[in-house]
Amino acid sequence: MSKKYKSQLDHPYEIFPDDKRFFRENGFIKLKNVLSHDLLVYYGAEIRKKVTELNTMHLPLEERDTYHKAFLQIANLWKKSKIIKDFIFGKRLAQIATDLLGTTGVRLYHDQALFKESNGGLTPWHADQYYWPLASEKCCTAWIPLQKTPLEMGPISFAAKSHHFTSGRELAISDESEVILHDALKKAQFKYASESFDLGEVSFHYGWTFHNAGPNTTNKAREAMTVIYMDEHMRLKNPDNESQEIDRQVWCPGVKIGDIISTDLNPLIYSRV
Repeated sequence: MSKKYKSQLDHPYEIFPDDKRFFRENGFIKLKNVLSHDLLVYYGAEIRKKVTELNTMHLPLEERDTYHKAFLQIANLWKKSKIIKDFIFGKRLAQIATDLLGTTGVRLYHDQALFKESNGGLTPWHADQYYWPLASEKCCTAWIPLQKTPLEMGPISFAAKSHHFTSGRELAISDESEVILHDALKKAQFKYASESFDLGEVSFHYGWTFHNAGPNTTNKAREAMTVIYMDEHMRLKNPDNESQEIDRQVWCPGVKIGDIISTDLNPLIYSRV
């Protein structure tokens, strides 16, 4: 069974010129029928199992801060499961990222399971690259829902074209970022792109694209897997903040400032070279 799905994960997905243009102009794109229903059921079961096993957040929702109400977050599951490693190392998603970014290939920065529990809170406005000590904008996140995700579940939503907006880039995800960025993005008249996701639909967004997610008002968890890709030639920059310094130590072990981020934790997933 896993061999069948591994073949699907490596099968090319056609990205058209209009897809590239949309992504680069808007900072995100949603693509339909990227992964099959059966494949997501198979890998979703293993991801769910590992999130349950590795989760250390057991406080009731009402006792958590905004960040921890938003989702359960478990990173680098590929190191914990051979099945999940096959999913993360699939060439199909990496090829899409390569085409959208316009690079010759991509490495893994890291993966993250993001499970928004039933009655979980909103995910405040933020840009992921605030946390990443990466020297260029050639990086993106694939957001992969593991179930059909209506608006009531709190799918990821984007401020279209905000990847060029520099205001608020100094803000970590927080109550403060929600208030300040909500007002700043609205004042700048960025279009808010908030839609449900079909099963098999996957979004990609730049590291500097501002995004959020509503609360999950359903009685089921909103389960999503994410994979962060970066240019295969991405270099480590001098961290701008404490979070980037932590990321440098955790996700880029031993890499010197200015060097290509190529470690055992940052394997090459796809390359045309």
